Amino acid sequence: MIAPRPPADPARDRLLRRPVFIIAPVRSGSTLLRLTLNAHSRLHAPHELHFRRLEVAHATRLAERSLGLLGLDRAELEHLLWDRVLHRELLRSGKETLVEKTPGNAFVFRRIATCWPDARFLFLLRHPAAVARSWHEADPVKRNPEHAAHDALRYLNAVERARRALPGHTVRYEELTGDPEATLRSVCDFLEVSFEPGMLEYGQVPGATARLEKGLGDWREKVRSGRVQPGRELPPPEELPAVLREICETWGYPASGRDAGSAAGLVDTGRVS
Repeated sequence: MIAPRPPADPARDRLLRRPVFIIAPVRSGSTLLRLTLNAHSRLHAPHELHFRRLEVAHATRLAERSLGLLGLDRAELEHLLWDRVLHRELLRSGKETLVEKTPGNAFVFRRIATCWPDARFLFLLRHPAAVARSWHEADPVKRNPEHAAHDALRYLNAVERARRALPGHTVRYEELTGDPEATLRSVCDFLEVSFEPGMLEYGQVPGATARLEKGLGDWREKVRSGRVQPGRELPPPEELPAVLREICETWGYPASGRDAGSAAGLVDTGRVS
C-alpha cells in the first residue's frame, strides 16, 4: 500500500471538521470520559467505532488504475470512507463536533493525523498498574495478571509515542474521578466550548447509557450509574509489575499506594497546545 498522505484539498475532500480523538490505553476510563463529553450540547462522543478496521480493496486492476488517475489510491479511498462514516454519525446526532475514543487508535495516530490535518487530540492516562489490573479483571480467564501487564504495556507505549509526536491535551483518570469539574473545565477550554454542569451527571442525558455493550467500551455498573464516581485506590508497590515500572516513571506515577482521587501532585509530562 502507498504511504498515506494528507488530503490534497481538505475543504473538498473532508466533511468532518476538527474531529477530536481520545488517545488512551484499554481500561483507562475512556468510556467515562466520552460519556461526560457526550453529555455536552455541542459534542457527540459515540461508542467505539473501530473505523480504522474499514478497508478498501480493488476488485480489478482496471479499477485501481482508473481511480489512481483521479489521485485516489487505496489509502485515500479508505480515508474518504472513514471520513464519510464519522461525518454521517455526527449528522445523526445533530451536534457540532465528533469525539472518537477507540483504544486501538493509539496504534494508528499518525494516520489519523494525516487523514484529518485539523484533528485535535486528548491523551488519557491512568496508573499503568491500575490499567493492567482492570484489563485482567475484565476477562481473568483470557488474561492472567502477567499477560494483562504485558498486553497493557503495548497500549501504554503506543499512547506515549502519540503524546511525544502530537500536540494535544493530557487528562488523567485520577484527576477526572477526583475532581471531575476542574478536569472537564480544562478539557472544555482545550476544545473551545463552554463547560456545562450536566457533564457531571451524564446519566441525565436521554439514552446516554443505553448502548453500553461489552467489546465497545466499559459496560459495567459503575459507568452505568450516570455520574462520575471516585476511583479505586492506586495499586500498592508490591503489586506493580516490573515490566510497568519504566512507563510509570515516564508518566509521573509514584510506585506507592495512594487514593486515586488525591493524585493532583502527579507530574504531568504531556504536551498541551
